[in-house]
Amino acid sequence: MRFQQLKLVCLNLDGVLLPDTFSPVIHRVLTGHGVAYTGELERLLLSQPREVAGAIMASAARLPWTWQQAVSEFFAERERYLADNPMTLSKGAGEMIDLLRDKGATLICYGGMDRANFDTYLGPWRDRFAAPQYISTNVFRPGIREIVGRYGFGYDETLFIDDVNRFAEFAKDLGVAFIGMPNEHPHSFQREHMVETGVRHLVWSLPDVDEALLDQIDHEASIGKIWT
Repeated sequence: MRFQQLKLVCLNLDGVLLPDTFSPVIHRVLTGHGVAYTGELERLLLSQPREVAGAIMASAARLPWTWQQAVSEFFAERERYLADNPMTLSKGAGEMIDLLRDKGATLICYGGMDRANFDTYLGPWRDRFAAPQYISTNVFRPGIREIVGRYGFGYDETLFIDDVNRFAEFAKDLGVAFIGMPNEHPHSFQREHMVETGVRHLVWSLPDVDEALLDQIDHEASIGKIWT
């Protein structure tokens, strides 16, 4: 059955369609400099513009870095991380994309990186996404207002799937439908934070985003009960 209420579905790239390479690398950088990795520190760092996250990392590590130097350290460590953990498309990503299109949704992909990974790993599904297909949100984190406003839909007609609780907090404030898929890294606090925020739909993997769940969320959006 096609969606009755939802018109726009926005899928996070870095952490949903592809594995999260932000939090494990941030963890490695900070703990490598003797910083205790806490839930509050993670809350401050994730889903932030690079200049903000870089400045927080530099301050936490008590190093005389500029935010640019901290970001450079992050990307250097990320390359080392990817050498041991090659990037792959998340299990069930293609099937979920096809399901969402079959249900009549306008699809958009977004994330904090440039679009190279989108083109590389989502190539066979690029034509399922509305132009420009991928939106980099680095300069306007978290990006809900900007993305929804660009396509002219209402907040109550939009669903986001993301792995970061800060994004969930903004979605809740705006009344936007939200599915949380926090990562499974042992040091991560995101699932705990999403529970605290009141995220009602938490999944472990993309195959969990099935038609039954989507129909439930579509109904909840139609009666204004997404977050209650």
